[in-house]
Amino acid sequence: MSGSNSSDRGSGAELEAPSPLALTVHSLPAPTLDDAARRTALGRLKMFLILVVCAAPVIASYLAYYVVRPEGRTNYGSLIEPARAMPAALPLADLDGRPVAPASLQGQWLFVVVGGGACDAGCEQRLWLQRQVREALGREKGRIDKLWLVDDAAMPRAETLAALQRGDAVTVLRTDRAALAAWLAPEPGHRLEEHFYLVDPQGLWMMRMPAQPDPSRLKRDLERLLRASAGWDRPGRP
Repeated sequence: MSGSNSSDRGSGAELEAPSPLALTVHSLPAPTLDDAARRTALGRLKMFLILVVCAAPVIASYLAYYVVRPEGRTNYGSLIEPARAMPAALPLADLDGRPVAPASLQGQWLFVVVGGGACDAGCEQRLWLQRQVREALGREKGRIDKLWLVDDAAMPRAETLAALQRGDAVTVLRTDRAALAAWLAPEPGHRLEEHFYLVDPQGLWMMRMPAQPDPSRLKRDLERLLRASAGWDRPGRP
């Protein structure tokens, strides 16, 4: 009996012994043309969304200023519609005659004065007001670059240039009056040099201030523009 039981147990052990595991390797499905097209479309959608996010501040600021106009809101300056891009071929040079590329002025707001190099009393008054209004903007003033476009061959006086270098210097560039008049334009009955001109960070002339402007109202227009465009220009010129 015991031998029989031992034999039976041995047979059972043989029957219950585990067999080696068989590993089955499944190959990955080959990508189809539909999968490739889907991935391409998804990549393009992601790129489009990135571009939209980057452009959103610019789009929002222009919608806020040009399209959404609540009742009772008035602009002191005249909006230029459509805004006029600074010509890529506008001849610009520093006072030593070195050429300056118009595109190098982009990246922040330009608060522009136009006047001959002799700079009469009216020109000096506008340059003084340009500085005072910009200073009144406080911590936002770094977003605006003061620019004097000299539209003739006369050399500014040394004392005038010295005054312009106090504090944050004025950028002084010489240009051709006829070429400048093809971009900027005065109000009917006024001369080109009687106005302040505002150019946005993309190089678009978008506002003209009245001749002999009220400084407080001029400042309010600048403050409104800077609030509407917060985040899409850079302070200071590198």
